[in-house]
Amino acid sequence: MAESAAFSRAFFALENEASFSRSEARGTIRLALKWAGLDAKSVTVEQLRVVLERLLPIELERRGVPEPEAGCRKLSRGLTQVVIDSAEETPEHVFSRLGGS
Repeated sequence: MAESAAFSRAFFALENEASFSRSEARGTIRLALKWAGLDAKSVTVEQLRVVLERLLPIELERRGVPEPEAGCRKLSRGLTQVVIDSAEETPEHVFSRLGGS
């Protein structure tokens, strides 16, 4: 299984935003996901937003990225463009739709 659409969108955006190489961007986000106990293959948009808000700024600060919180907010806003593929849809997504929430 490939990475989730949310992960792919985030690392492409980080690559452009922070002028990281592709491997630096992927690795940085993977480290933040690891801290959260999440995997790039299955991370959802909602989960990634929390990681971008709480953990990724720490990783970016360690790498000398100026204004990491502002950059992470921009990355988080970019996740609104992620379309959830039905193959990636989790049981939580299905039940939240069924419950009307």
